[in-house]
Amino acid sequence: MYFTKKNSYEKRIELRNRLKKQKILKFPGAYNPLTAKLIFEIGFDGVYISGAVMANDLGIPDIGITTLKEVSYRANQIARISDLPSIVDADTGFGNCKETIETFENLGLAGCHIEDQIDQKRCGHLDNKEIIPLNKMVDKIKTAVNSKKDNNFLIIARTDANIVEGINKTIERVKAYEDAGADIIFPEAMKDEKEFEQIRKNTKINLLANMTEFGKSKILPANTLEKLGYDIVIYPVTTQRLAMKNVEDGLRDIFKNGHQNNIIDKMQTRKRLYELVDYEKYNTPDKKITDIKTDGHE
Repeated sequence: MYFTKKNSYEKRIELRNRLKKQKILKFPGAYNPLTAKLIFEIGFDGVYISGAVMANDLGIPDIGITTLKEVSYRANQIARISDLPSIVDADTGFGNCKETIETFENLGLAGCHIEDQIDQKRCGHLDNKEIIPLNKMVDKIKTAVNSKKDNNFLIIARTDANIVEGINKTIERVKAYEDAGADIIFPEAMKDEKEFEQIRKNTKINLLANMTEFGKSKILPANTLEKLGYDIVIYPVTTQRLAMKNVEDGLRDIFKNGHQNNIIDKMQTRKRLYELVDYEKYNTPDKKITDIKTDGHE
């Protein structure tokens, strides 16, 4: 009735099955639950929950400051609001991969990715990153795989080696992470079609591509990535960037003019907002507020 009709198990099964069809799945980033509802309504395949976006939303940089408690609380709010599977960014594992996997699985996520940077991480598309030794990342992946109770929960291994060590070392890590039991490989900051293709040729498991703006990667259409053999494409910060640009422009206009008459046409209307949150569904005399599920547990 409220939040989602499908439970977390059903969402994971559905995502697993869709990954077998060799048709790329599009996962826009949601910076809040309302955005996740919109992603669902428009017809996308899933929701991506970015660690960078969560840090930005708290007004801090994406350098490993956020905690598992902060990220899991928000991820649960976003994941439970629609019938789409949600994948969350688990940074470097928050210091305890076992606890991280158990937490996200219990809160209804469909999967998470863990990266091979040091804990004092940087955005995947910035220079001067530092990665951990291959064997340590392999141990993290094995711990993650062994920690999940639902085999359909996806363990995604992200490697940031390309900027640091180049494509050949990246491929070496991709192969090792596949052997360690990862379900999906996420090669970060591939520069062009050639590098995306090289990764595909060197692994048999599913691949995730990151089409973030203003980064190292050439922005490729989803159908191009599909032809290159990729299974999921994420747009992690797109919705937040769109929102913040409009918020900033609007606030500057109000500050300058003292009213919002110039920017009304840029706003979502009250009517549209109420449609999105299903206002009328709950605005009935026989609907008790206590009937609405709010704890998010399934």
